[in-house]
Amino acid sequence: MTKPARAPRQPARTVERRKATTLEMIRHCCPDAALAAHIAEIFARQSVDSDGVRELHRRMIVETADAMSEGVGERAMQIHLQRIVGAYVGSAFGAGQFYSRAVSEARAASSRLENDARDEDRDGPVGFDSAADRKREFAADMCLQSHALLMAAEGAVSGYEHVVGERWKPYERAVENPGRTLDRKVAEMQMAAFG
Repeated sequence: MTKPARAPRQPARTVERRKATTLEMIRHCCPDAALAAHIAEIFARQSVDSDGVRELHRRMIVETADAMSEGVGERAMQIHLQRIVGAYVGSAFGAGQFYSRAVSEARAASSRLENDARDEDRDGPVGFDSAADRKREFAADMCLQSHALLMAAEGAVSGYEHVVGERWKPYERAVENPGRTLDRKVAEMQMAAFG
């Protein structure tokens, strides 16, 4: 009598949580109001109305929820707003990281010790900035931009908390079998064919 063929043993499912972006994370990488105001003054830029941006986005979330309250259930509203707020937080985080890189590049271009291309900090032709000047100006613009996006994210989070009644938490999606590539799966299927 022959034994029935057994299916190959499936590996246990590994569930790992992907690290989600939090409000605290963007506060660490985006400049605060004091730094943004200082940069605006030094670089002669229009300063960001931090409180105005924050309050506008807070009101937007609250008014959106009010307008949709008739047709959308409480749990569906929570999920919808959680996604919207997550987009604001993610956008601010990306801008904060970009700002950090811009500052690093401006520092490197402006530092005699770190600058391999010494022509970077020389004056440009008459009427034009040097490459180092342009990098510093760009970093200043990114400072103000990332600060404005931080304020928008903080306002959206505040609006979420007002509508839902609880603190906003980023959605953390479970990642199944991290690290398992298609090649590995194919290899396992091929080996299983040999018995």
